Amino acid sequence: MTQTNKLETEKISSLLLEFSIPAVIGMFVNAVYNIVDRIFIGNAPGLGSLGLAAASITYPITLVMIAFGLLVGVGGATRFSISLGRKETTKAQHYLGNGVALAIIAGLLFTILGNIFLEPILRNIGASQAVLPYATEYLSIILFGAVFQCLAMTMNNFARADGNPRISMISMMIGAGFNIIFDYILIIQLGWGMKGAAYATIGGQFLSVIWQLSYFTSKRSNVHLTLRNMKLKLTYVKDILTTGIPAFLLQIANSILNVIINATLVKYGGDVAISVAGIVTSAVTLIIMMVSGLTQGLQPIIGFNTGAGHIDRVKQALKLASIAAFIITTTGFLVIQFFPEFVVSLFNQETAVVSLGVKAIRIWTLGFPLVGLQIVWSNYFQAVGEVRLASFLNLARQLIFLVPLVLILSSIFGLYGVYAAVPIADLLAFFVTSYFISKKLPRSGKKLL
Repeated sequence: MTQTNKLETEKISSLLLEFSIPAVIGMFVNAVYNIVDRIFIGNAPGLGSLGLAAASITYPITLVMIAFGLLVGVGGATRFSISLGRKETTKAQHYLGNGVALAIIAGLLFTILGNIFLEPILRNIGASQAVLPYATEYLSIILFGAVFQCLAMTMNNFARADGNPRISMISMMIGAGFNIIFDYILIIQLGWGMKGAAYATIGGQFLSVIWQLSYFTSKRSNVHLTLRNMKLKLTYVKDILTTGIPAFLLQIANSILNVIINATLVKYGGDVAISVAGIVTSAVTLIIMMVSGLTQGLQPIIGFNTGAGHIDRVKQALKLASIAAFIITTTGFLVIQFFPEFVVSLFNQETAVVSLGVKAIRIWTLGFPLVGLQIVWSNYFQAVGEVRLASFLNLARQLIFLVPLVLILSSIFGLYGVYAAVPIADLLAFFVTSYFISKKLPRSGKKLL
């Protein structure tokens, strides 16, 4: 049975399991190895809370790199899926080739420009004099691996859209496995500190790229990567970039948000508050990444069936994904609320960090059960090509609601105002997204909820 027939005729629940489980596992593993980075850093002699603060300070830059990877990867894979649904294989080949070429260009620009302006960037996003040496050592190496990160993210999305989610999962597991093993070797055994964490990260990304290239240049892939199709064409580039804008803006907004939060935390809580924020965002990201994996598995199903005109199958897939996302985020909420000290202590056991971290993580995640629904529903609009609405909904939580709330509440309640702003923004974003999903979802067939 071909991919086309499977996406068009196979039971939706089976498809969602087949496509989402590998993506969820892959994103979970991907999040785990980022968390392991911080666990090793936070517990390494000579790093501790300052190392954690450096990882938190550099995170907005990492998010910008991720944003460009998603701009090309999600945008290209969405167009790729819709083309396959319309039986337009030639177009799908061009979207793949142009997507890979754009990822290489984006990565090279990051390597060159990032290293030229490295220190001014870090100072402007909140690195204190004590944290700056750790952040510089780490980020300078990460930027040299920007091409690998952009390529790995791009081709992971295309592999799922090509009907082979396991290829994407294995890619992320290869990268994560290398990173975890070499974090231990380079940070703990050899004492390389922040540069050890950075080398382990880019080494894992390099192996992921090699794995994906071996897939797309072999007979295993349904659509092959060729140098001819990597030649940029304005039509395909425009389609990729415009379709990927919602995912791109989500990460850019996240980056801006992190910069603003870090600056506010420094003002009211110093480097300890920055360290705590790194711990909280790591724990939250672990759960969000699982929902992200779910939406990545959902994307080709919705994209293909939208292209093929099967609206009832689209709605059924969205309903099942919504239920799964709610279960994931609610489970994460319960674990964090009942075992906050255990979660925080995994990263660092300094008394000041643990004491503040327990309070922060409990407040931060109060609206978490609704976050999964908001993510799935906003990503639905991207999968069906409603770029402007998807962009608005992806920006709603981070910029439209959260940034003003952080600034207002912190001026009134100080440090705890930052933490309280997060669940309030989650609630507002959920209500706005639920309004649009109820208004815009096609009315044929059964209702979603």
